[in-house]
Amino acid sequence: MKTSFSVFLFRVFFLFHNLDLCFTIETISQNELIRDSNSITSVNQTFKLGFFSPGNSSNRYVGIWYNSLPGGRLYIWIANRDNPLTDSSGVLRITDDGNLVVLDGKEEVVWTTNVSVIANNSRAELLDSGNLVLREVSSSESSNSGQIIWQSFEHPTDTLLQNMKFGANIKTGEKQVVTSWKTTSDPSKGRFHAELEPLNIPQIVIWEGSQRHWRSGPWDGRIFIGVEGMYSESLNGFGVVRDEEEGNVYAILSYRRKPLYVMYVLNSLGQLSENRFDEEENRWVQDSLMPETECDFYGKCGSFGFCDLSNKPVCSCLKGYEPNSIEEWGNGNWSSGCVKRKLFQCEQNHSSSEEGKRDGFLKHERMKVPDLVNWGRSRDLEDCKQICLLNCSCKAYSYGTGNGCMWWDKDLIDTQRFSTDGVDLYIRVAHSELDEKKNIIHVYIIIVLSGLSVVAICVYIYWRWAMKKKRKTYTGVLVLGKSGATKKLSDTDKLDPELPIFKYEKLEVSTNNFDPANKLGEGGFGSVYMGKLPSGQEIAVKRLSKSSGQGTEEFMNEVVVISKLQHRNLVRLLGCCIEGEEKMLIYEYMPNTSLDAFLFDPKKKALLGWKKCFQIIEGIGRGILYLHRDSRLRVIHRDLKPSNILLDKDLNPKISDFGMARIFGGDEIQANTKRVVGTYGYMSPEYAMEGLFSEKSDVYSFGVLLLEIVSGMRNTGFYHHEESLSLIRHAWKLWNEDKIQMLIDPAISDISWQEEILRCIHVGLLCVQEFAKDRPTMSSTISMLMSEVLSLPTPKQPAFSGREATSYSDYSNKDCSRNNVSITTVEGR
Repeated sequence: MKTSFSVFLFRVFFLFHNLDLCFTIETISQNELIRDSNSITSVNQTFKLGFFSPGNSSNRYVGIWYNSLPGGRLYIWIANRDNPLTDSSGVLRITDDGNLVVLDGKEEVVWTTNVSVIANNSRAELLDSGNLVLREVSSSESSNSGQIIWQSFEHPTDTLLQNMKFGANIKTGEKQVVTSWKTTSDPSKGRFHAELEPLNIPQIVIWEGSQRHWRSGPWDGRIFIGVEGMYSESLNGFGVVRDEEEGNVYAILSYRRKPLYVMYVLNSLGQLSENRFDEEENRWVQDSLMPETECDFYGKCGSFGFCDLSNKPVCSCLKGYEPNSIEEWGNGNWSSGCVKRKLFQCEQNHSSSEEGKRDGFLKHERMKVPDLVNWGRSRDLEDCKQICLLNCSCKAYSYGTGNGCMWWDKDLIDTQRFSTDGVDLYIRVAHSELDEKKNIIHVYIIIVLSGLSVVAICVYIYWRWAMKKKRKTYTGVLVLGKSGATKKLSDTDKLDPELPIFKYEKLEVSTNNFDPANKLGEGGFGSVYMGKLPSGQEIAVKRLSKSSGQGTEEFMNEVVVISKLQHRNLVRLLGCCIEGEEKMLIYEYMPNTSLDAFLFDPKKKALLGWKKCFQIIEGIGRGILYLHRDSRLRVIHRDLKPSNILLDKDLNPKISDFGMARIFGGDEIQANTKRVVGTYGYMSPEYAMEGLFSEKSDVYSFGVLLLEIVSGMRNTGFYHHEESLSLIRHAWKLWNEDKIQMLIDPAISDISWQEEILRCIHVGLLCVQEFAKDRPTMSSTISMLMSEVLSLPTPKQPAFSGREATSYSDYSNKDCSRNNVSITTVEGR
């Protein structure tokens, strides 16, 4: 009995003696220390900080690693990487001056945060992001509050995590640099390091010692254009932020899909790898590796050479250049590069016969642009060309919508041709090189034309036969009747010849003779019916009302615009029908009708939930961005509203109704019209009152949509409210009273997403600011929505929130119907 009791006491003593070995903590206070056998863990259990030995090494290091994911320990940060402990006697603690230090068994400092500001009371905390922070905390503050005086995210080792800044301060010269391990089992600093060069156009560079090893190419506002396959579709991955006031230029990783674990690691071979945890496969997946191919390595083909994996050998000279050493190039040594075949015209002493001849440029497509770029402001491609042409030292230029004019006055080094992506690069050559090219082209043309003359005649005969057949099909297009649109269409010939033409009889059968039971909705220009083709495909038929005298122009405009656009968030036009007075558009069928059917029905809104609402917001934003910037046309929609956002079977948004859309030219920023079209409540003030419209008009409408989605209320639903005349004014009132969370619809309110919902309201208020110049562009709007780390500016007074509220209400009460039918008869001032 005594023996059993003694054993019991021994076990209790042993348990309490070793309690610190198993007790999980998230912070270190000044009266606490972490021994070799202890660790601290982030609140969400994702990351752990403690002592470890990598590989077969017996050295001990203090570091952070993924704790809860399979695949072994993945170390993301190391404190004492260049000064390891030789045994397990080390401790991690906070000293009297507030610094976090690693001490060896002799209590000598092995590593320290080395903060110069003395903190009377500081605590270290491992955040859920993997960031180890040191806070200065007063006695009244909790451990997870207080000013951050040091953080591991500002002192990376070889790994970049989400929301981690990676860049430099131009004013102070401070940099955040990632440095590779020496070997896979030795975390001390290796040969390679990567940094963001804070140039006019920033780029990422990997160095091997003092030599460039790889570079990403310039940042164009969405992607690094020197990385093949780097897309901006989801705006995930790298973003670059420039803070002119503080002098900071930094790249940042920002991913919206949660939970999503992503990290960039610079390995000991000098490769920057993108690693993503695949939750379905429950393992880490490597998405990209830079450099990966032989063409990715810096300066593979020397100066004025370019690398192309599809060629054998991979190195060639740029147009107008030839190998510097034929012998070396024949032996596969391309490092000597290429030299000009002929001097530039501007470098020569001109004879009278050569006066008036100027250098020219030859184009290379799908290129990674050279290093050492200069940047200048220019209006367009031609303006950029003139900038280069007038500077005899300029050897090449390139123009992009994101970067503007890029030009090079030094050797063209590290150039590559991609199989996809890339930009157009224009290489300067002497005038005589242009003549030679023209002569060669002339020879080719003669040979080709001679060889294909018989084929051309046959093709022409076939084309005439096919056109006769097509004219029979398009008879209805050429005789639109009394509407007056015949001249508009036939003169401009805007109809896409590949757009299918449906016969009226076929549509009549598919809709059961336009049975009212098949009617999906009714708009300003007619009705929309559901139909089913003989193949079983379901369609939506938009039938223009015969009595709509104004509808013909909008109808033709919709055909022209949407037939030339293609995006996952735009409704797809399947064809049209124009016979006599009948004018119809045939679209893909959207089983979930339009967004307003869900937004303003509390039961349906609850089915959406916030995550789906945010995906809808993102989809609408991407569709608008495509219209404004990424399509081959620049399109201003002018009538964005919930009833014009259709939802497919998976509730993906599709922007529809392009009858009022306006195509902008390349240099157009703003246009004016006396015929204001659109829907009150969604029109920007400058458009509704003065007929001025631009991309910012659509941004305003998007802001209204944001506020409606978050609140579940129509912007026009407050006209008879006791305090507010519109949803916008109501939101502005709550914002100023610091009660903006009261705007959130209870149907989607979720505390875990509240920060994201409030960010959407904030961005919505920025979009509906009174003056167009204050509103963000659509690309900036999406960036603000998708990034948790970007600080948002304070919104200025919205339109119609105060002094114009009465006049706006007067307009709206008179002309806006309950079903938001578009108005097209208002004259702008």
